[in-house]
Amino acid sequence: MEPQLKHSVADGIATVVITNPAKRNAMTAGMWRALPGLLGQLAADPAVRALVLTGAGDTFCAGADISTLREPGDEQQSLAVRAEDALAAFPKPTLAAVRGFCVGGGSQLAAACDLRFAEEGARFGVTPAKLGIVYPASSTRRLAALVGPAAAKYLLFSGELIDSERALRTGLVEEVLAVGELDKRVAEFTRVLASRSLLTQAAAKEFADGRTDRDAHWADEARGSGDTAEGVAAFLERRPPRFTYGL
Repeated sequence: MEPQLKHSVADGIATVVITNPAKRNAMTAGMWRALPGLLGQLAADPAVRALVLTGAGDTFCAGADISTLREPGDEQQSLAVRAEDALAAFPKPTLAAVRGFCVGGGSQLAAACDLRFAEEGARFGVTPAKLGIVYPASSTRRLAALVGPAAAKYLLFSGELIDSERALRTGLVEEVLAVGELDKRVAEFTRVLASRSLLTQAAAKEFADGRTDRDAHWADEARGSGDTAEGVAAFLERRPPRFTYGL
């Protein structure tokens, strides 16, 4: 099977599947290049309310395809950083659904998502020290913001893999599910996300990610949106809200 990023949209949820089973879903240069454009397409689709990133079969992503590392190092790293940045900038909630190995570039992509749910038995690792690669500055800062400086240093200095329970304790993942329960939980949770106000989610995402120049923008958006009035009315009338921001 040709390495590719498969995608689908159903019930408001976009799903992107990293598909390279011959190499445990390692990301090729072509896949890194394709991801920003695909994300831009999905971000512009008003039917998409949230995005799930996962891997085909029983592995999330084993990192970059090592054979492509023979290409100029700066080019390979810049492709991965552009893809990671595009994922982090996706304007709607993103969730990585992780089974099996989530290593190297796989961890880079998972960390760029807003949330990470993992199946028991998943293994996480940030492995540039095994190859003598300087991990990108933006990726290092994102990892440190997620798990804290000490845990980020542990992962980066050693390149050791950690299990799903340790990933949960360090804050690398938000939930760990029993084998066979991941898809059900992700579907359940993304239905919740799709039912909530995208106005709230989009503003919260920027604020939580540290953006400090958009306070006035979101205040204006809130005043111009009908989501607040609809939310209050739905609460008082004891019915599900029908939010329209972003539609």
